[in-house]
Amino acid sequence: MTALLNLTVNGEPRRSSANTLAALIGELGLKPEKVAVERNGLIVPRSTLSEAPVADGDVLEIVHFVGGGDHAGAGDDSWSVAGRTFRSRLIVGTGKYKDFAQNAAAVAASGAEIVTVAVRRVNVSDPSAPMLTDFIDPAKITYLPNTAGCFTAEEAIRTLRLAREAGGWDLVKLEVLGEARTLYPDMRETLKATDVLVAEGFKPMVYCTDDPIAARQLEEAGAVAIMPLGAPIGSGLGIQNRVTIRLIVEGAGVPVLVDAGVGTASDAAVAMELGCDGVLMNTAIAEARDPIRMARAMKLAVESGREAYRAGRMATRRYADPSSPLAGMI
Repeated sequence: MTALLNLTVNGEPRRSSANTLAALIGELGLKPEKVAVERNGLIVPRSTLSEAPVADGDVLEIVHFVGGGDHAGAGDDSWSVAGRTFRSRLIVGTGKYKDFAQNAAAVAASGAEIVTVAVRRVNVSDPSAPMLTDFIDPAKITYLPNTAGCFTAEEAIRTLRLAREAGGWDLVKLEVLGEARTLYPDMRETLKATDVLVAEGFKPMVYCTDDPIAARQLEEAGAVAIMPLGAPIGSGLGIQNRVTIRLIVEGAGVPVLVDAGVGTASDAAVAMELGCDGVLMNTAIAEARDPIRMARAMKLAVESGREAYRAGRMATRRYADPSSPLAGMI
């Protein structure tokens, strides 16, 4: 009968009949290729484990790498609004660029599949003047007519009726502003316009205050997407009220996209980390020193923020917590 050896393994006494370190590792149910062994203060090369003897009284440390995390693949992460599916979660505007060519280059760099377009009078004095459709093909990029500059429900409804006549669009962006100084939405007029547009077959994505109650009312009225402001239009202040944006996201049964106030890439990432389905921006790209580079940055920020949201952030704590486990220290 083989005598049992008295060993100390990872700080605990253990009796074993193994005559080599490889046999001991097997006895412990471990795989030699996934561990490192120290015997009596000296590291034993993995290639010699099958020959390295075990003696009575040996003190052994057997270690491996530990970590954590959910490594689910990205998979298909498209989103849908009003029955239409898109992969890019970044929507960009078409105002404030130095020319249509720069606008088109920024759209390409952003990877956006939707652009907002304002409805304005044709320049009848120069009918040959370049038009947006000459640079951004509505057959390849979805045009989202908006009601920028409208201060009453009647103005907004009239504008979108003309837009549908001009291009056949029923997916539209509705915004009804309350005043010129803040460009905050007038929610009473916005709801009135939503009711009429939905009844006429439009599918409105609606700009609104960052108010969970107003968001719910818009959804009940038939809005196909809720678009709360992050900060005043064109301000670049970033997401000012993360709490209410998150509440809107949690309560919505339609897509939620932050609209207005984004200034830089980190703002876009924050919006996505809050669980928003997308972000709409114009000034942040158009007024950047290098709009094309900023468009690329925004594309990456939206993708990064979305991945962080899907990954599930760690819990916040009041005090430090070591990354490496204290249990099993040598």
